[in-house]
Amino acid sequence: MSKNHPPTDSAERLRPHQIPYPTLSRDTDPEAEAVQIEIYRRMPAWRKVELVSDAIETSRLFALAGLRDRFPKAGEEEIRRRFMDLTLGEELAAKVYGPPPYAAKNRAVS
Repeated sequence: MSKNHPPTDSAERLRPHQIPYPTLSRDTDPEAEAVQIEIYRRMPAWRKVELVSDAIETSRLFALAGLRDRFPKAGEEEIRRRFMDLTLGEELAAKVYGPPPYAAKNRAVS
């Protein structure tokens, strides 16, 4: 098998788990990462879904906290609307929820 040409014989092809890959995180030791990946492989599907759901909820809470920090005078309704702008994009959020109430405030100030 040549270095420059992929294998043609199926017996020569590497299986997905045999293909070398770079580490998923630059700050994680490859041996530690291998242990972590093995833990994920053995983990039941329901637990993986639970972990992803928890990560999504945590990122949502961080985004809302960031919006509250950036707009301390905004009420919860405005914070939720700004979150929709972040999540959906301003254009789609405007189509779904109408123009944001704070857009009128910005135009009045200009």
